[in-house]
Amino acid sequence: MKNFDLIVIGAGPGGYVAAIRAAQLGLRVAVVERDRPGGVCVNWGCIPSKAILKSAGLYQEMKEAAAYGIVVKGLSVDYREVIRRSRKVAERMSKGVGFLFRKNKVELIAANAVVTSPTTVRAGEEEIGAEKILVAVGTAVRGLPGIEPDGKTVLTSDDALAQEEMPGSVVVLGGGAVGVEFAYIYRTFGAEVTVVEMEDQLLPRTDREVAKELEKSFRKQGIRVMTGAPAKGLDKAAGTLTVATGGKEEKLPAEKFLVAVGRKPLTEGLGLEACGVKLGKGYIEVDGSFRTACPSIYAIGDIIGGMLLAHEASAEGVAAAEIIAGHETRPPDRDKIPACVFCQPEVATVGLSEEEAKKRGIPVQVAKFPFTALGRAVASGHTEGFVKMVAEERYGEVIGCHIIGHGASDLIAEIGLARTLEATFHEIGRTVHAHPTLPEAIREAALMLGGEAIDI
Repeated sequence: MKNFDLIVIGAGPGGYVAAIRAAQLGLRVAVVERDRPGGVCVNWGCIPSKAILKSAGLYQEMKEAAAYGIVVKGLSVDYREVIRRSRKVAERMSKGVGFLFRKNKVELIAANAVVTSPTTVRAGEEEIGAEKILVAVGTAVRGLPGIEPDGKTVLTSDDALAQEEMPGSVVVLGGGAVGVEFAYIYRTFGAEVTVVEMEDQLLPRTDREVAKELEKSFRKQGIRVMTGAPAKGLDKAAGTLTVATGGKEEKLPAEKFLVAVGRKPLTEGLGLEACGVKLGKGYIEVDGSFRTACPSIYAIGDIIGGMLLAHEASAEGVAAAEIIAGHETRPPDRDKIPACVFCQPEVATVGLSEEEAKKRGIPVQVAKFPFTALGRAVASGHTEGFVKMVAEERYGEVIGCHIIGHGASDLIAEIGLARTLEATFHEIGRTVHAHPTLPEAIREAALMLGGEAIDI
């Protein structure tokens, strides 16, 4: 039997990062992965969806090119090639993870994993051992009772990433990140789109003003948005979804129905409970060091719950590897982890919203700077949205920032650093930003908090 210092189950953004970091620290590491390296994020999530979103954004800009003095004639879309390009991008990134394993002398075992004891794993037909086991198997898409995906009429995001035909009409069930990204893709390429969300806003748990701004933008793009509207049932034969809205029921016809209502943990069949690992609704319970109730087994990423973000899993992977290697390391603070949504306009957020701060009893100051007042945004023609900054009253420390607009996913990194350094709005406001750039909107929001704004 082969023996290692650490066996990692799952080669997604949590598992592969943890394996490489552990190898850097001198541990002998094996990774067991039943699919391709990179996990859901690389193969069926973050990467291919962003490739498609890039195509959608480029097409949208070309349709609007006349406003910039550029005339485009005969513009059309080869959606099949859009999908095929996204698959090539995913394949390239997956091969990149495989290369990193080889570079760092991490052994990749392509097999299904079952934990057979606190220190052994059955990888396919092979039994391997290690002092420590790290579970990073992630989650999978889930359906709704009575509206189960079939890959033809009722789709998951996995199906949507692979189908090469653009439907004429789509109902998206779920107004979270996945739902709004696909709604934007389908609408940009010409489909009639309705988004159905049972909560009272798009992107539930996101700052309410940001959610309202996104809804306004979607309506302007021709996307119908129905919030506070739970789905009641699907009639496949008729091609209609019944939705409760405004005290009555409405039937929504469509060619395709995309179910984007969340994800489920992939712990079933792993053998964890026989080793004493405790589960809660399928998710693995861990302590502050990612250790389970079985002292030799650790877990990170989506499988332990949380924000279900790739970069969160990666940060946890680094921390867990360092802890397993005997280093003193703090786990990542979820209040300092950014979240991004890549539709247009983009949405990015980090830290507490105004509502969350109030729930925690934190007195705050809030400022909102619109992109309509920013020179670079006006020059580039992307004036939708705003930067909303939240600071605690006593010292002015920035405890949250919420951005909707073009480039939001890049802009949020500055506030991520500010959160790490516990920066105040005074410090951000006194930091000289290059002109004309989009990050000036962050500085202007900070200046507004101090009553020093110049350009609004």
